[in-house]
Amino acid sequence: MHIGAFVLLLGFVVLMFGLYRWQRGRDTLAPGVFAGLLLGVAFGALLQLSRNWAVAPGEVLPWIEMLGDSYVNLLYMLVMPLVLTSILVAVVKVSHTQALGKISVSVLGVLLGTTAIAALIGVAMADLFGLSAAGLVEGTREAARVEVLNERIGRVSDLSIPEIITSFIPRNIFLDLTGARSTSVISVVIFAVLLGLAALAVRREFPQEGAAIERFVHVAQVWIMKLVRLVMAFTPYGVMALVAGLIAKSSWADIANLFGFVVASFCAIGLMFLVHGLLLLVNGVNPLHYFTKVWPVLVFAFSSRSSAATIPLNVETQVDELRNSPAIANFSASFGATIGQNGCAGIYPAMLATMVAVPMGINVWDPMWLGTLLAVVVISSFGIAGVGGGATFAALVVLPAMGLPVTIAALLISVEPLIDMARTALNVNGAMTAGTLTQRWLGDEVPGPEVVEG
Repeated sequence: MHIGAFVLLLGFVVLMFGLYRWQRGRDTLAPGVFAGLLLGVAFGALLQLSRNWAVAPGEVLPWIEMLGDSYVNLLYMLVMPLVLTSILVAVVKVSHTQALGKISVSVLGVLLGTTAIAALIGVAMADLFGLSAAGLVEGTREAARVEVLNERIGRVSDLSIPEIITSFIPRNIFLDLTGARSTSVISVVIFAVLLGLAALAVRREFPQEGAAIERFVHVAQVWIMKLVRLVMAFTPYGVMALVAGLIAKSSWADIANLFGFVVASFCAIGLMFLVHGLLLLVNGVNPLHYFTKVWPVLVFAFSSRSSAATIPLNVETQVDELRNSPAIANFSASFGATIGQNGCAGIYPAMLATMVAVPMGINVWDPMWLGTLLAVVVISSFGIAGVGGGATFAALVVLPAMGLPVTIAALLISVEPLIDMARTALNVNGAMTAGTLTQRWLGDEVPGPEVVEG
């Protein structure tokens, strides 16, 4: 390793140790997460500048990315055990199938409704900034991405809505517990609900055995929540490593070339955050108090670019900070990771559709065309997990359905990571907003959170 690279790596270790000393003893993660974010940005910028000092950042980045990726892997490890035990406990405690049905309908209604609003905002921003696919240039990386997209589109074009919904139903729960399928989270939710209903039936017929099951489920939840809190303690350091890696690898030249699209995307995402805040305000929730409590979750979602990996932190924050019922928190976090994602499945495909439609002479504000686009976006956002998830797959579903080419999805590859960070934060906020609104609407019908010692 070059001496300069070694010095940079040693500096990163010193910064992380300093963050540990500063964070130690604090009651909440929020200050540490914010400090990790700032240190990550600063160190990532330092790695960018080190290219001018004849230092190869490529010798340092693998070690930093190892730390960030390891933390994300630990969070993925938590997802399935947390979803299974938490949903199971929620069903056993709710004990009314009617309440579970209301939770599901309310959460899905908010997720899909806000996705339709997000798509409308995406169209408006693309039109306002005068974005058009005609001005984009295809390079070597983009050409390679086109070939990949052409392969993938064959996998999504033949899927019907019934097939997508069928993919949610678990066939091999052990396979889904490994997260092997894109719909594994929803499948585990369905399995946990059915297992919980079976436990309620046992409790009615055999009270003694039912009480034993309830005790076992409670012990399992306490155990898993202890594990969650152990992993959550590494959040400031994981955020620092993830952000440092992202900043160091960002290409400012690519961002400058697609500056209009980047700005339009961030404006659309910002407006959608305002919509979430307005919905909370109308329903009696103070948006400032809400965002003060959830911003550490948004920071992690921003740096990790993974809605699924954010599920543990999402659930914990909803229960501990927002005081949402565990049942509502788990349903909204789990559904929100795969269904109705405002950023990836709402804003992004709508903007791309507009950018392609304009040079083709299509009036994007024609009520028929706009209505069709919004309907397609909402439907595809519900089933996007069935074809692999993510903004690219949302575009692969929406664009062909509207009779538009998909090549544009490849032409934006250079700025995808930057925009995807903000989109993921919006997706996760949409899930927490759905949970908070559902708690506000159902209130007394669902038991509130209990303190689980960890």
